[in-house]
Amino acid sequence: MRRRFEGKTAIVTGASRGIGLGVAQRLVDEGARVAITARTQEALDEAVATLGGPEHALAVAGRADDVNHQAETVQRTIEAFGSIDLLVNNTGINPVTGPLAETEHAAVRKVVEVNCIAALCWVQQAHRAWMREHGGAVVNMSSLAGNGHARGMGLYGASKATLNYVTAQLALELGPIVRVNAVAPGLVKTRFAATLYEGREAEVAASHPLKRLGQPSDIGSAVAFLLSDDADWVTGQLLVVDGGASLVGRR
Repeated sequence: MRRRFEGKTAIVTGASRGIGLGVAQRLVDEGARVAITARTQEALDEAVATLGGPEHALAVAGRADDVNHQAETVQRTIEAFGSIDLLVNNTGINPVTGPLAETEHAAVRKVVEVNCIAALCWVQQAHRAWMREHGGAVVNMSSLAGNGHARGMGLYGASKATLNYVTAQLALELGPIVRVNAVAPGLVKTRFAATLYEGREAEVAASHPLKRLGQPSDIGSAVAFLLSDDADWVTGQLLVVDGGASLVGRR
């Protein structure tokens, strides 16, 4: 394993399990120290142990859309590890399904707040505290849902489409010192996506050109590329990582 992030520090939100933990693990494996966030301290403590303990990881519990939590995480990360070189906005929610025209306003506000506005706020916090003077790289976790339309997924897809626009705009504004990109995962085997494949995994996997569902490590490797100097001339882009599913239509 290459050590592309030796001496660097990352914040990864929503990283107590699933894709976020997979991303954090890849960064630690390549030499980074990581601050991970999620709502539950117990789950975060377990994740820190998985990542190798306090030498490698710091856990800060809180809501991703809480600006006080964001500020605390940024401060504690710099105090513990000395920098914030990398930021991965992984937190996302999809609490409602159904027609967009019938979705309660409170749900609309919450999904947009967590999936898009919070990501922007995390970038603002990291930029003011460190990246404006020292540089850095950001990856926002988007979704295939942000690239098209699907019944029942309108609100989630709209929030991710907005995040895609925000990603490109931030790349335009923060370059050349900060690069900002996004990853759009396909169907990855996580608790978040379990209802999409449980009980019929073989059938769903067969519809993918690569004949399997994704693993958190698949997304971790893509994120690591975009954060690394190997992607030094890449900014404002959306990298689709879906096993080829988008080549054969939405399912």
